[in-house]
Amino acid sequence: MTDLLKRDLQLIAAGVDLFAEAAAGQAARVTRIDWSPPLAGTEADLATVLADPRRADANAEAVRRVQAVRALLVDVLPAGEVLGLGPRTMLHAGPPIDWVRASGPLRGALMGAAAFEGLVADPQDAVGPLERGEITLDPCHHHSAVGPMAGVITRSMWVFVLEDPATGRRAYCSLNEGLGKVLRYGAYSDDVIERLRWMSSVLGPILQAGVRRNGPVDVTAILAQMVQMGDEAHNRNRAGTLMLLRELLPAMIESGFPASDVAEAARFVGGNDHFFLNLAMPACKLALDAARDIPGSTMVVAMARNGTDFGIQVSGTGDAWFTGAAQVPDGLYLGDFGPDDANPDIGDSAITETIGLGGFAMAAAPAIVRFVGGTVADALANTRRMYEITLAEHATFAVPVLDFRGTPLGIDVTKVLRTGILPQINTGMAGKVAGTGQVGAGLVTPPLDIFPKALRALAAAAAA
Repeated sequence: MTDLLKRDLQLIAAGVDLFAEAAAGQAARVTRIDWSPPLAGTEADLATVLADPRRADANAEAVRRVQAVRALLVDVLPAGEVLGLGPRTMLHAGPPIDWVRASGPLRGALMGAAAFEGLVADPQDAVGPLERGEITLDPCHHHSAVGPMAGVITRSMWVFVLEDPATGRRAYCSLNEGLGKVLRYGAYSDDVIERLRWMSSVLGPILQAGVRRNGPVDVTAILAQMVQMGDEAHNRNRAGTLMLLRELLPAMIESGFPASDVAEAARFVGGNDHFFLNLAMPACKLALDAARDIPGSTMVVAMARNGTDFGIQVSGTGDAWFTGAAQVPDGLYLGDFGPDDANPDIGDSAITETIGLGGFAMAAAPAIVRFVGGTVADALANTRRMYEITLAEHATFAVPVLDFRGTPLGIDVTKVLRTGILPQINTGMAGKVAGTGQVGAGLVTPPLDIFPKALRALAAAAAA
């Protein structure tokens, strides 16, 4: 004890702040840990899962697989061609849902998509076929795809095709429409449909020609640069969008398409700071899918919302969804919109947080607080707090302000329940009435009750 007191001590304080404040007042070095007892009722399942001899190695393998993936943009193609979608099949964000339980923005996007595909003359005419189940709905995640907000993908929409060269596995995402009144936020006016038609007839083919002429684009490398340039790859993608355009523009110009069309495509991409989001998402999906189906692993491999339910999938529990009620984000609103106008959280874009970007990497993108609310100090605190519920740090995504510490990687179900800390997501907000479009942006967390459900399944698997 005498020898211990001669050392330069550092204190770790958990729980009540009184002790930490007293020590700090005496110039002691204090690290404060945000901790609370495990959620009541989870103790037995936690004990079972933590005692699983497979867990440590399984989680280490999950982390290794995620970090080994290199996501390359290799093509741009119609969704029907690569996803095998029929004329009456529509993909959507989040866990499975039917028309009866669908939220306003998801309904609006499905109605608009039906008009875009020519299934109906007017979006309102799609309600009947959707109610009767004449149009099949299926999650994007079930097709190696992801979609932002409502996430609706139909056969005539073009998608980015990302591939891991080491394994040949692929992931897909639609092209980004921009902000405001767009299909993914549930808007379906004539200008929304017309924009989608232009994207399929002009933008998609030009991007395809650019990628094929240029060669594969290393999306993982761009993501790494983005994090060091002030993007967090969810609601801030400005640097990523411009790096993508720099990579593809010469090949687009040389593609043989009319100069006016190429100029319009370049203007659209360059003027849409969120364009790269639809590449970041499938890159994250591709990496996390590599960690699926590892017996004993407690790593979350997907977080997704359909505007009604928030669902997670976990490596050690196969394709099962664990769901709860989606929450309304807390943030900033556009114009005269307010909390009463906002729909509960929606979209597959939380796949970025699942890998440690987005809300987990806000320390790398302090300017994001001007879009989602809060302060720069909040952004730093959010990232630091996420290290407490994750398994590792990403070797590729380094945060300059944290001395190039890797972003938090691998949400651990057991750590969430042991600490009471929930994953932090920054997100856009859709109007709850179909046809409204975007009403704001903010911060949100998953409902707490989905994690005990996942833990129960992990405990059952461990005891089997």
